[in-house]
Amino acid sequence: MSKEISNQEKKYNRIIVFLSIIIPLVVAILFSVNLKKLGFNVMPLSFLPPIYATINGITAMLLIFAVIAIKKGNRKLHEQLNTTAIFCSVLFLLMYIAYHMTSESTRFGGEGAIKYVYYFILITHILLSIAVIPFVLITFVRARLGKFSEHKKIAKITFPLWLYVAITGVVVYLMISPYYL
Repeated sequence: MSKEISNQEKKYNRIIVFLSIIIPLVVAILFSVNLKKLGFNVMPLSFLPPIYATINGITAMLLIFAVIAIKKGNRKLHEQLNTTAIFCSVLFLLMYIAYHMTSESTRFGGEGAIKYVYYFILITHILLSIAVIPFVLITFVRARLGKFSEHKKIAKITFPLWLYVAITGVVVYLMISPYYL
């Protein structure tokens, strides 16, 4: 049994490494692709930012409720909430990419100290959104493999990182939303 789990974990670890590298690369590449500039006749998906900001907010709430559920001993609900949070994060990412492939990026128009606050939040949001990918995947896999003590250890790191990314996604949207065309 232990050897079987070890082989499964090795397989999952290879997938986690692959996804942790490929997701940020693909997002960066697609972020720089503007379909209109390439000659495609596409409508800008300018309605997406408030939707994907809301999804970030929902993700944050799911994460908080998942922690509450496990503290109350409800492992099944905890698992369902975290799986839904992963689904929401994937949905956010797809919408984010679609928006940036069809619309011009919006520049933050604030001046003075608020500009520095905005860019600090934005930069930490982006960097941690990349860093959290392997944490989420490892945490998820450890639970799936029944390695709950190891799952709990890494979840103590994953939860605050992921929660920060979800909340700052909403904050970034709220700060830049007055500057959308």
